[in-house]
Amino acid sequence: MAELKDVKGIGPKSLSLLNKIGIFTIDDLVTHYPFRYDVLKRDELSNIGDGEKIIIDGKIESVPILMRFKAGLNKMNFRLVTPSGVVGVSIFNRAFLKSKLLVGTDVIVIGKLDKSKNVITASDIKFDILSNKVKIEPVYHCTSGLTNKNMSTYINMALLMYGKEIVDYIPNEYQERYQFVNKKTALNIIHNPSTSEKLKEVTIRLKYEELFQFMFKINYLKQQKKREKNGLVRKISREKLNHFINKIPFTLTNDQTKAIDEIVKDLEAPHRMNRLLQGDVGSGKTVVAFTAMYANYLCGYQSALMAPTEILATQHYLNLCEFFKDTDIQVALLTGSISKKEKNEIYKGLLTGTIHMVIGTHALIQDEVIYNNLGLVITDEQHRFGVHQRANLQNKGIKPDVLYMSATPIPRTYALTIFGDMDVSTIKERPKGRQKIDTYVKKNSEITEVLEMMYEELKGGHQIYVIAPLIEESENSDLTTVNELKDQMKLAFKDKYRIDIVHGKMASGAKDLIMEQFKNNEVQILISTTVVEVGVDVPNATTMVIFDADRFGLSTLHQLRGRVGRGTSKSQCILVSDSDAERLKIMEREDDGFVISEEDFKLRGHGDLFGTKQSGDMTFKIASIKNDYKILLQAKKDSKEYLENKDTDNDSLKKYLIQSITKVN
Repeated sequence: MAELKDVKGIGPKSLSLLNKIGIFTIDDLVTHYPFRYDVLKRDELSNIGDGEKIIIDGKIESVPILMRFKAGLNKMNFRLVTPSGVVGVSIFNRAFLKSKLLVGTDVIVIGKLDKSKNVITASDIKFDILSNKVKIEPVYHCTSGLTNKNMSTYINMALLMYGKEIVDYIPNEYQERYQFVNKKTALNIIHNPSTSEKLKEVTIRLKYEELFQFMFKINYLKQQKKREKNGLVRKISREKLNHFINKIPFTLTNDQTKAIDEIVKDLEAPHRMNRLLQGDVGSGKTVVAFTAMYANYLCGYQSALMAPTEILATQHYLNLCEFFKDTDIQVALLTGSISKKEKNEIYKGLLTGTIHMVIGTHALIQDEVIYNNLGLVITDEQHRFGVHQRANLQNKGIKPDVLYMSATPIPRTYALTIFGDMDVSTIKERPKGRQKIDTYVKKNSEITEVLEMMYEELKGGHQIYVIAPLIEESENSDLTTVNELKDQMKLAFKDKYRIDIVHGKMASGAKDLIMEQFKNNEVQILISTTVVEVGVDVPNATTMVIFDADRFGLSTLHQLRGRVGRGTSKSQCILVSDSDAERLKIMEREDDGFVISEEDFKLRGHGDLFGTKQSGDMTFKIASIKNDYKILLQAKKDSKEYLENKDTDNDSLKKYLIQSITKVN
């Protein structure tokens, strides 16, 4: 296919600007869809009230008069002849348009009408005429130096020059079944709609295509994984496994037991395990993962567990050492901060097989790390790793089984898409003794009450998390920052308690040191951004205060809330916000992460909660899982039907779709 630089009008500067907003190919350009449309509809002067918005077309009747003021301000006045009468037009700071505003020129004026003066104060002037009284104008995401008009010109030129090269991903039978226009026609219409009806029609068609292509990939990967007989051969002794489980100092929930059983069956199956273990905050996923590692050990294979932060990796390591303290299992911790000498010892142990289980960060996937017989790979908080990082660890073994863990409960809709090629184990039950955390929504005017609640907990010897959404002030925001909060807390509590801050921009070592001090109760109030969402367990922390809570998704608030209530003391979460109270009240009512995630999904859509921008799988250009669920279900059904239809095996499109998947994977 031709390159972007071949499109007429795109020079080196334009190419650089297009690249800046993620447009690198002609396909990227023609599928850079408008994010909204301005519907320009001819108004009649007599129908518009004083001070109301007006869109009207006409011919310029007088030469514009330009007036310049101090500080670079300017204003132009001219008369416009419209189908419903003559009106004056004033526009500010558009002196550069004077040479174009010639007498007799057709323009569309958008602005507000001052009825008493019969003058429109214009916000925009477009050099066009309104055919059929309505014009639908696309509006694109651009960048400085690249105008909406530039973008429209480049897209239409690309369609004109290279439209025949555009790949249509909908098979003919489905095009006919749903009476879809071809892709080139659809693209021409979406970028140049003549009517809202045609725009709606092709939007559905392009959404279907995007979702069909995605679900074909998901169905194909799942089909291939089921066909593969390349898993490790194991026969796990249920007697030894059950003996080990019975020694765990607490009773497993039914969900935990079921998840272990599903994982063990996967480990014994001839194909590689590709399973997601999801559970609410504090539901006991880690115990299930450790038991899976023990089952893998019984068969003579090594296990690796990758965590997103050093503090979490260390926590898992200490828990794992405690878990296997009465066994001969050798456990190691591999992170970026340990000494070179220690690393070399661990490399040697992994290579020879004397280390049976290793916990670590991305250090586990460095080139120097060679495993003797890696049989099980577990990634904790899997959405925090990119697809390639996860794949690197999977490829370290012979053909290891893979278990992903996520404490972010995933709505059914997500599971169908993001994890459509995985099997899913879900833990919903809470272990006995796990308390409900009291949640309160407070306004900023109630800050004295919030501080009093905090003081009561501090007097009782407990610790507090305080969350702010920003690290530093910006001109466009008055959101509370970590530094401002530190000053406020010092003012409120004087020098009675040690207060410190931690955030994502800090160096890893400095961040981990403060988290360690908080864990050891050397810091009583920890002010933070959401880096504590996944972090160390601090049983003595009983209060979570979240400022500007309306800025967070419900699922994130639920994750943050889960940082407290990890000990025996009653815990609370306080959400401080002056807006969005109705949505935040859900947090007062609900403590089930799965219910909350469904509510979040309905309210906010998919966002990038699961690191999907890193994988490239969910960066839909026009479709929305939230809004287009029915189209998604149909695309899932059709793509599965198409994939399994043997009559289409020699279809060139089918071959192309499969090739594009295998290239990526």
